[in-house]
Amino acid sequence: MKYLIVGLGNPGSEYENTRHNIGFKILDALADASNIVFSDKRYGFVTEYKFKARTFVLLKPTTYMNLSGKAVNYWLQKEKIPFENLLILTDDLALPFGTLRLRGKGGDAGHNGLKSIQQVTGRSDYARLRFGIGNDFHPGQQVDYVLDEWDEEEKAALPEKIDTCVQIIKSFGTIGVARTMNQFNKRK
Repeated sequence: MKYLIVGLGNPGSEYENTRHNIGFKILDALADASNIVFSDKRYGFVTEYKFKARTFVLLKPTTYMNLSGKAVNYWLQKEKIPFENLLILTDDLALPFGTLRLRGKGGDAGHNGLKSIQQVTGRSDYARLRFGIGNDFHPGQQVDYVLDEWDEEEKAALPEKIDTCVQIIKSFGTIGVARTMNQFNKRK
């Protein structure tokens, strides 16, 4: 069984520790813990992670957030991964910081990365793990907020939250989206 796990973010060191790049950060943590390395390939940094007879293709798109759909579509087709085995890791302004919410489908909620995936694939029935980043910004400051770095309190809490995200990825691939939602969405 093959899965495509996509961490949304923007390439470049200036974005590395921003809220918008939590998808990249989660995949980096999984790769570091597993001693695997990303390679620069078409439309993204890619590596494979093996777990319980499953192959997880980990993708960090280099297309920038607004064109994420191009990378997702390319790697789904290249690796011949069924759409139901796609999981997108993304930031979410509507959730308080550190709240994790797994869904089997849904809208884009105004998120440009999800919007791009929906436009290119023509589908919204893919799993997504939303990582709450909060919405502590003034009107008109949304872009600055998501592209800003984590504050000290958030930085201290990130490792535990990211570890839970890694557990969710493994669970998604082994017991499926519904059972994983039941197990993890109730946690605070």
